[in-house]
Amino acid sequence: MPKLKTYLLSHSDSIGGGPRAAYRTHSALRETGVDSVMVVNQAVIGDWTVKGPSSALGKLKAKLYSGLGGIIGRLVKDGNPTPHSLACLPTNRAKDFNSAPVDLMHLHWVNGEMLSIADIGNLRKPLVWTLHDMWAFSGAEHYVADDGAARWRSGYNSSNRPKSENGFDLNAWTWQRKKKAWKHSQPIHIVTPSRWLTECASQSALMQGWPMHVVPNPLNTEVWKPVDKATARELLHLPAKAPLLMFGAIGGAADPRKGFDLLREALTFLKKAQAKVQAIPQATHSPLQGLELVIFGQHAPQVPEDLGFPVHYMGHVHDDVSLRLLYSAADVMVVPSRQEAFGQTASEALACGTPVAAFNATGLMDVLEHQVSGYLAKPFEAEDLAIGIEWLFSELAKSNQLNIAARKRAVDVFSYPVVAKQYEAIYRQAIADQANAG
Repeated sequence: MPKLKTYLLSHSDSIGGGPRAAYRTHSALRETGVDSVMVVNQAVIGDWTVKGPSSALGKLKAKLYSGLGGIIGRLVKDGNPTPHSLACLPTNRAKDFNSAPVDLMHLHWVNGEMLSIADIGNLRKPLVWTLHDMWAFSGAEHYVADDGAARWRSGYNSSNRPKSENGFDLNAWTWQRKKKAWKHSQPIHIVTPSRWLTECASQSALMQGWPMHVVPNPLNTEVWKPVDKATARELLHLPAKAPLLMFGAIGGAADPRKGFDLLREALTFLKKAQAKVQAIPQATHSPLQGLELVIFGQHAPQVPEDLGFPVHYMGHVHDDVSLRLLYSAADVMVVPSRQEAFGQTASEALACGTPVAAFNATGLMDVLEHQVSGYLAKPFEAEDLAIGIEWLFSELAKSNQLNIAARKRAVDVFSYPVVAKQYEAIYRQAIADQANAG
C-alpha cells in the first residue's frame, strides 16, 4: 500500500490534554510509517515535524486570535463553568489546507480560534476528527450534562433554553452556525477515545448518522513505564514507606468536573474506617495505616484544607519525566471525575504500573478493568470510591498482581503500534468513502 500523507491539525502540540493526545497520535503515526505533519498555532516542543506559524505576523495573529477567542468565550453566561468556544473569527485557512499535498486532514482540538466553524465546513480533503470533549456537537460549551434534557440531543432552540439563562443565546447561535456550515460538507469520520463520547456524538442532533469510531488516546509505553518506587520517592522527596494516594488535575480542586469534592467525601469515609480499626485492641494492621496524599496540578493553598491525611502538593508538572516519577512513586492513583472524554492521567498511571480508582462512568470505563487494573466505583458514590481505594491498598499489600495488570493494560490497549494501526485503517476508509462519493 502507498504511504499515507496527512496533516494533523491541533491548536497546540502540548498545551492541554487534547493537544498532548494529538501530539502522541502524530508521533505514533510517524513511528508506524504514516507521513504525518502536525500543523498548530502554538508550537512548543521543538519537533521539526510540527509546523507552527512561520512569520512574525502569523505568530502574532495566532496569539491575538487565541486571546480574543478566550475573551469572546467568556461572554457566554449559562452557569456552566467549562470553557466555551465560539469559533467565529475568520482565518481563511481552508484554501491553503485544501491545496496541501496530503491525502487527508485529521482534526483534533482546533479551538482557540485556530479554525472557525465556517473553515471546517470548507475543508475538501477527506476528514477525520478526533474529539477530546463535547464541543463539536454542542453549542459553545466544551462539556455539557449528559441527560435527557441536554440541548445537544434535540438541537439548540428557544424552547429548550434553560429558564435560568437570559440575554442573547450564544450557545444556540454557535450550534446553528455548525448546523449550517457542516450540513452540505462531506461526511466527517468522527473518532472519540471512549465509547461514552461516541454514544453522545451519535445521539446528537448534529452528528447523527456520521461515521463513528472509538480509538483510545495513545501512549509511548517504551517511554511511559515504571520507575523503581524507592528511587522515585527519593527523587521527589516523598516518604519512603507511607502508603501514597495520588490525585492530579490541571487546576486541581478548582474544576468541579474533576470531582475533588467527591474525593474529599471519600477521604472522610476512609478516615472513619481507619479510626474504627485503630479503636479495636490488637486489630490487624490496616493497609491504610499512615496514608498520605499526593496532589499535582496545583500548589498548596494559602490556608491548606484539612483532608484528614498529610498532603504533599507537587504544583504544576510540565514534563513527562516528572510525571513518570510521580505515577511510579504513588501506590494508587484516584481519578474521581464526573466527566472525562478519556482519562489521560489514568492511562499514564497504568503505564507506570500504578492501579487506578475511578467511577464507572464516561470515558474512564474504557481505561481500566474493574478489580483487575483498578477499581470502578458506582457513579458517583463517594463511599464506594473509598471502598475501592481501600480494596486496592489491601490487594497491593498481598502481591504485585495489580501493578502487573495495570502495566499490561497500557501496553495492550494504548501503545503506539496498537493505536496507529487503528487510525491507519480509519484513514483509508475515509479516503475510500470520499472517492466513492465523488
